[in-house]
Amino acid sequence: MFDFDHLPDRSNTGSLKWDRYREHDVLPMWVADMDFVSAPEIVAALRARAEHGVFGYTIPYEDAVRETLRYLERRHGVAAQADWLVWMPGLVPALNLICRAFGESGDAVMTCTPVYPPFLSAPIFQDRKRIAVPLRLDGARWSFDWDAMESAVTETTRLFILCHPHNPVGRVWRREELERLLEFCERRQLILVSDEIHCDLILDDVPWTATLALGERAAQRVITLHAPSKTYNLPGLACAYAVIPDAGLRTTFRRAARGIITEINAFGYTGCAAAYRHGEPWRQAVLAYLRENRDFLYSFVKERMPAIRMQPMEATYLAWLDVRALNLEHPHRFFEEAGVGLSSGVDFGAPGFLRLNFGCPRARLLTALERMARALDS
Repeated sequence: MFDFDHLPDRSNTGSLKWDRYREHDVLPMWVADMDFVSAPEIVAALRARAEHGVFGYTIPYEDAVRETLRYLERRHGVAAQADWLVWMPGLVPALNLICRAFGESGDAVMTCTPVYPPFLSAPIFQDRKRIAVPLRLDGARWSFDWDAMESAVTETTRLFILCHPHNPVGRVWRREELERLLEFCERRQLILVSDEIHCDLILDDVPWTATLALGERAAQRVITLHAPSKTYNLPGLACAYAVIPDAGLRTTFRRAARGIITEINAFGYTGCAAAYRHGEPWRQAVLAYLRENRDFLYSFVKERMPAIRMQPMEATYLAWLDVRALNLEHPHRFFEEAGVGLSSGVDFGAPGFLRLNFGCPRARLLTALERMARALDS
């Protein structure tokens, strides 16, 4: 029904992912967008919007808001209200605005590494101190290091930023872990910010709990961040939103955004509404394809590159590769010279690791892995 084996030509489209290596024979397997054509219903909705021909300033209109609220209740069990939604052009500006909005210059923001690089840069950009506590690897399972978190938190810490599911280790945090984290934040008077942008890309049959589904206690101090961009491959439409039940937190956040964030891309609202209304068959199909890609990747690494370690990953299309045993001074550069562009673990706070995006046709994934294996063999 959907052709995920198709190799779309993304040249001359201004692709951030592909233009990095525009003049070189390097396959880009780094930034988190997929090399798949979006759901046909989304494409049709965008085409219809383009045919209207008028592209003026656009506010959150009824269709987009209604479908987003339905999605939050259907998928997350969160009965949100329209005024809880604060629309943003992306999660990165949202993270920076949150760091700016809460606390004062010199206050601290806590997160756990390895983690999506803007979690680490946003506090610094907003003149905050960054507290980065490494996750623990217990056997084959990543977990929070609760003792280290208790030791690291300070009286001037104002925020804890959570990645759920976690990018890049692929963990889906369980309800009991989220409840313990919420209790930690309550005791330390921290606002809990939960980036749930990958929440519809769960590959294993594991329970999913939205942070706001923890009840009234969560509603008083949790801000969740969402977008259809990762799931439906729409990051270029620049449409995301924060869900903030507490009126005081919402007012503070909106105040920080004044004069910085204005109207959102008109096509972003259209794509968001179409994704939430029509995208479920496409989502299920892409999940099946991604599971096969992940399992193929597991097998290839085990058989052809056994010195690279991969822990089981429950979610996302982003594999976290432990390459420390290779003893490479610059592993990112080594594989780039072999024709594969990966994300360096240094950017995630974890030297000796690489992140590989397997959200692509399997033929492209195979070509990239063959290049990596040949480089190691030589």
